[in-house]
Amino acid sequence: MNERTVLIVEDEFAIRDMLRMALEIAEYNCLEADNIQDAYRMIVDDRPDLVLLDWMLPGGSGLELLRRLKRNDSTRELPVIMLTAKTAEDNVVQGLDVGADDYITKPFAPRELIARIKSLLRRAGGGEAYERMQVSELVLDAESRRVFLGQSLVDMGPTEFKLLHFFMSHPERAYTRGQLLDQVWGANVYVEERTVDVHIRRLRKALQTEVADYSNLIQTVRGTGYRFSSIGSSAS
Repeated sequence: MNERTVLIVEDEFAIRDMLRMALEIAEYNCLEADNIQDAYRMIVDDRPDLVLLDWMLPGGSGLELLRRLKRNDSTRELPVIMLTAKTAEDNVVQGLDVGADDYITKPFAPRELIARIKSLLRRAGGGEAYERMQVSELVLDAESRRVFLGQSLVDMGPTEFKLLHFFMSHPERAYTRGQLLDQVWGANVYVEERTVDVHIRRLRKALQTEVADYSNLIQTVRGTGYRFSSIGSSAS
């Protein structure tokens, strides 16, 4: 099975089922949603590599969801292909202006859609840029889910790993505790914000080793939350 995951956002079951079968034949993993609320939750929780987004949806249009994705730093680079029966030129321009990466009108041939998905994922890198991240001697290998300081393996729990992965993927930006809960724990998980503080302390402790102390990369931003930054630290 292809490691890439595609989220299908389409309210018509027959079309959604056809898309899922075409994608599975092409060996993509599939997620499905029939409204923008469920779609956004899946994007935050499951991190698909690409979204097939219908224009007309219950509870809000696909264009509304697209605007929300492009306003958020953590989802801005997510590739989106708009699916719609709208063929007027101004609709095409509107979708592309908001941030759609491609646009295909119904009816369409599944083979054409798969070709466009492959092309877009190649251009976007499919998230591969974040497979191995490094700041000085600190290395995070997402594929093996390991963290190293120099040649030494850093012992940390799965939540601390997810926190570090998110921070290293989004450096130099301050995040509130609520934002970190949404991005790391998931939008549909209800835990107290102070839980973030507990795991931040654990992450900092894990980054304090005999090899080096990189705990100062996780900075407290007074009145806001936390950020990952090597500016002014010994790791810069």
